[in-house]
Parts: sequence; structure tokens; C-alpha cells
Amino acid sequence: MTILLDNTILSNFSTLRRPDLVRQAFLEEVVTTEHVFREMQVGVAIGRIPPCDWEWLKNLALTSPELGHFRRLTARLGEGEASCVAVAVERGYRLATDDKDARQWCRKLGIPHTGTIGILAVLAKKGHIALSEGNRLLGELIDTGYRSPLTKLDELLL
Repeated sequence: MTILLDNTILSNFSTLRRPDLVRQAFLEEVVTTEHVFREMQVGVAIGRIPPCDWEWLKNLALTSPELGHFRRLTARLGEGEASCVAVAVERGYRLATDDKDARQWCRKLGIPHTGTIGILAVLAKKGHIALSEGNRLLGELIDTGYRSPLTKLDELLL
């Protein structure tokens, strides 16, 4: 199943300066939307997001049916999240987001989803990073203001 990334995920892994980790976490194709990529570029331009190499990340244009969902969802979500939910619904993709409202829409619409912590846990489970490295990365994000329900990944790997 294709994994669709929203700007919260791009921002977090850019903050860590490790966009490569997102690519390593999944065997599936990893993509984003043009809306999300533009949001991230604005964040980089104004200095809120560190520049990183996301050149490998395919940017999807919305189809006509997706645009219909997108327009309805923008009343409740930002454009990046709305574009991701619209694509996930229409194409049956899994969404990676830390946005609370987007995750609620995922649950409501039956969209499989994960987030930054889930991606770090997958990386540790697959042996791409050591558990200690995953915990260090999570700690770095928390130190930069990331609101995490966990301080360590340990309990996810039991």
C-alpha cells in the first residue's frame, strides 16, 4: 500500500535532517501531494523547516474526484492535510500524519494511518536504526517542541 506523507512528517524528518529514514521505513512507494510539498517549501523559505533533500519524493497532483473531497475538507483541515486525506480516500493509500484533525478524519473514513512515532518504531523494528537511536531522535524532536505521547519507543517494540 502506498504511503502518503503530510507536512508534519516532512517537517519532523527535516528537523532531524534525516529524510532518508522515511524512505527506509517502508517497502511501499512513499509519496506526497503537490499541496504538501508547496507548504513545506514555504516553511523552508521562511526558516521554519530546515532544507533537506526530498528530491526522491514523488509529488501527486489531485484528480477531479480528489479535488471534490479536497474542497469539502479544507473547511476543516489545512490544504496539505485535506489534499492527503482526499488522495488517501480515492486511491486507498495509507497516510502518515501527526496532525490531530487529519488523524480523526482517517479514523472516520477508515484510512490506515501512522505518524512520526510509528515510523521511528518501524525503523527500529526492522533494524534500520538501533532502539537507542530511535529514542535519541524522538528526544530531539521533543526538544524542538514536538508533542509526543511517549518519551521512548521501547514500549512499542515489546
